[in-house]
Amino acid sequence: VQLQASGGGSVQAGGSLKLSCKASGMIWSVFTASRLGWYRQAPGKERELVAELTTSGSINYQNPVKGRFIISKDNSRKTVYLQMNSLEPEDTAVYYCNIEGGYRDYWGQGTLVTVSS
Repeated sequence: VQLQASGGGSVQAGGSLKLSCKASGMIWSVFTASRLGWYRQAPGKERELVAELTTSGSINYQNPVKGRFIISKDNSRKTVYLQMNSLEPEDTAVYYCNIEGGYRDYWGQGTLVTVSS
């Protein structure tokens, strides 16, 4: 299984980006039953959870991104997304997708998001 993250880039404050993470090689039934998450790591800081879609279907966001970011998934494509709106310079970080499923923990390679003021 490989998680292929994409969609990062450089934007000005107030702009939007949409990150994608495709789970290649993952069985469809495992993907649909997995916990899906997006994390980020800013320079000099620890990796932190941004948003998650739990196995029960509930969605959780960290306070700094509530109302601005949206996590979603497409089961047919085995892909999880993170729509990021109203981006702020504080959102600058490497973003990682994470899938917990089939008794294993998978991480994507990270995609850099840079927000300039």
